[in-house]
Amino acid sequence: MIYCRPVCPVKQPLTRNVGFYPTAAAAEQAGYRPCLRCRPETAPFSPAWNGTQATVSRALCLIEEGALDSGRVDDLAMRLGVGPRHLSRLFARHVGATPGQVARTVRLQRAKRLLDESDLPITQVAFQAGFGSVRRFNQVFSQLYGRPPSSVRRPRREWRDVG
Repeated sequence: MIYCRPVCPVKQPLTRNVGFYPTAAAAEQAGYRPCLRCRPETAPFSPAWNGTQATVSRALCLIEEGALDSGRVDDLAMRLGVGPRHLSRLFARHVGATPGQVARTVRLQRAKRLLDESDLPITQVAFQAGFGSVRRFNQVFSQLYGRPPSSVRRPRREWRDVG
């Protein structure tokens, strides 16, 4: 016997087989177990209620913090308590890209921001953005933008005092 939320997407039972309980604890006391799909025993919008989306959200935060800059997807999956194949499947379903592709995009965004906002040499931009080598940075940047990183940098104007 299972208890669900009224909005659960599973096939609805016959009316004669439906009972209502005021709380999840009351339903469990009556011998029911929670539905594995809608998770009625959890509070709405808690990590458990969000299911696999919560795992993906945590992974995205860790990637943003640089978890894949020096680590591997296997290490990230272990930190999240899932297997690497399962993590890749979750990313495919919820994000539409692999964890490695997301990390590469995050690194490129960091690099572009550094190129726009700083005067750091290209070498330092590459390493601060999370790339392991300047060669890899140049390759990935050129693949995405179709030009080298140096061509994206805005020239700084020097203001001269006219007088």
